[in-house]
Amino acid sequence: MNPLPIERTDTIKGLLAALLVVICWSGFNLVSRFGSTASFTPFDLAALRFGVSGTLALPFFIKLVPMRDWPHYAVLAVFGGLGYGLLVYAGFAFAPSAHAGIFVNGGIPFWTVVIVATLARFHIARQTVLALLLSTSGLVLIGFHSLLAPSSGDAWIGDVLFLAAALSWAIFGLLMRRWQIRPQQGILGIASLSMVVYLPIYLLWLPGNIAQAGWGEIGLQAVYQGVIAALLAAGMYSYANQKIGACQASMMLALVPAFTAGGGVLILDEVLGITTVLGIVIVSLGALLGALPTGGIDSWRRLFGTMRG
Repeated sequence: MNPLPIERTDTIKGLLAALLVVICWSGFNLVSRFGSTASFTPFDLAALRFGVSGTLALPFFIKLVPMRDWPHYAVLAVFGGLGYGLLVYAGFAFAPSAHAGIFVNGGIPFWTVVIVATLARFHIARQTVLALLLSTSGLVLIGFHSLLAPSSGDAWIGDVLFLAAALSWAIFGLLMRRWQIRPQQGILGIASLSMVVYLPIYLLWLPGNIAQAGWGEIGLQAVYQGVIAALLAAGMYSYANQKIGACQASMMLALVPAFTAGGGVLILDEVLGITTVLGIVIVSLGALLGALPTGGIDSWRRLFGTMRG
């Protein structure tokens, strides 16, 4: 077997990291759905996310990151920590988690491509545009009933918050790549500074119901929100961003609704309709096309061709 060139090895590593993010964020939707229907408020979920991840990260952040570099990490915490976390948890208070899978995970690649295209004066690869159109079409199909059925109350507020969360995360991903911040240090900074800012505000002024929750529920949310979602998934997304690019990494997130739907079938005994299955297929094709280097199938062949023989 011939060794792969460094750039191809990096691409494979980036794709695998992005796939791990898809799995983690699909579980995030399911776990957050459970938490939002239990006794937790959005502020409780944010406190568990920032409290656990910040407690684990703060000693390493202080040791590894010079104080002169902290302003960059503070900006990243605004978008990738506080902004994203508070917006998405607040959205769960108004709209069902199915909307989050569509508007957040579909919105991140949309906003990423829009920002990149704007900065590049709309000189963007046709392959990326086609991938975005495919994924968007599939996401609309997946959420057809929930999006077009008459919604009650203030569900639209949750949808707007989810879109805002997607924009916040897209900005975070682009800044990480632009500033070439190492994924490990970036996530340490986001977790640490988010905790330092948020927890005092939460403890002093924000409503919470953690005391009414069971220890099992608290443990599940603490581990998933604070470790898997805030540290592992965010770190892997930053890593994928640097290895395969912001557009490609964000396009992989379009697979999250499909993985979430599969988890719903296996864990929650949900039933998938024909429209949803068709949407999953279209989203998967779009995500695959968008995640490949520019050149589509030819890039795929070049990427894995030397792995044979």
